[in-house]
Amino acid sequence: MPEQPIIRIEDLHFTYPGDSAETLRGLSLEIAEGSFVAVLGHNGSGKSTLAKLLNAILLPTSGKVYVCGRDTEDEEHLLDIRRSVGLVFQNPDNQIVANVVEDDVAFAPENLGVEPQEIRSRVDEALRTVGMYEYRLHAPHLLSGGQKQRVAIAGALAMQPRVLVLDEPTAMLDPLGRREVISTVERLCRERGMTVVLITHHMSECVNADRLIALSDGMVTADGTPREVFSQVELLKREGLTVPATVRLLYALREAGFDVPLDALSVDECADAVAALLLARGRV
Repeated sequence: MPEQPIIRIEDLHFTYPGDSAETLRGLSLEIAEGSFVAVLGHNGSGKSTLAKLLNAILLPTSGKVYVCGRDTEDEEHLLDIRRSVGLVFQNPDNQIVANVVEDDVAFAPENLGVEPQEIRSRVDEALRTVGMYEYRLHAPHLLSGGQKQRVAIAGALAMQPRVLVLDEPTAMLDPLGRREVISTVERLCRERGMTVVLITHHMSECVNADRLIALSDGMVTADGTPREVFSQVELLKREGLTVPATVRLLYALREAGFDVPLDALSVDECADAVAALLLARGRV
């Protein structure tokens, strides 16, 4: 018997109070446990709204969201759902509540009434997992943006969630900070088996995902592996989305009449495709 998806969304609609237009318009998705799913979309596509619905911060206007088989609208299971889905937002400064790193990571489990010895264990493990254990006694406001965001991720991990949802966690970071955070997230999925839902507008952050879902105007416009989705250049352009620079180069070559693949996402793959083209034309 096949495993149940860890997240199941059925005909999900959401409209903010006072708005006439729907933010989400009939989403239906299933997310497998242990997968790394990236959700890509422009501003206003409904990405952040989806993140809050997965954690029951928001509830559907109509349709259903199930987390670990539990209906997010069932108040009896609300605490379990919020323990199961750790949520990290884009601005790390808005998530830091203590003056010492380890106290900040301990904040959520303390509020849940976890025993002090267990909290100590969870905090240490979470900080080691994100590579911030040596900073446990530091003041958070003295850390870099990437380090602060890793502390925020540690705070979510201390809840021991089964799903980690990150809502544009690198939007306010420099390139180094973005690499630190995305590397941490990928490791959590690949080495720990944690289900990761990464919401972003940076194409480069989606390349190593198992699955890429493109949202536009509250609906799914593409859903597949990153290679499959980014190969749909014309579709993404129509929806106001772009593709990685490697795919843009290969698409331009295709438009010029050259036979090159569109699914070479990495720089090395793109270079190999161009080299093969030159070799075939006798230029190498």
